[in-house]
Amino acid sequence: MPCKITNLTQNTILAQKAEIANTPFKRAKGLLGRAGLVPGQGLIIQPCSSIHTFFMRFAIDVLFLDCQDKVIGLYRGIQPFRLSKVHFGAKKAIEL
Repeated sequence: MPCKITNLTQNTILAQKAEIANTPFKRAKGLLGRAGLVPGQGLIIQPCSSIHTFFMRFAIDVLFLDCQDKVIGLYRGIQPFRLSKVHFGAKKAIEL
């Protein structure tokens, strides 16, 4: 079931229709096989402390959040075939 992601500090909507990847299969698949994301789409991966963009076809923005949903890591425009750092306090990642 899609959910909305809101930045409460800035009072902005980051995604209208975000999917949740919270099973081993959904987390492993992530955004692989997609041609891209349309504005308003996103993916929440939990648990997650790092990501890769191997075999993806498009760049993504990624937020890493702690257990209180505070942003502890931010990447803009990560290109395909890259790795993020490991964010040890992260409990989830949001890919946009």
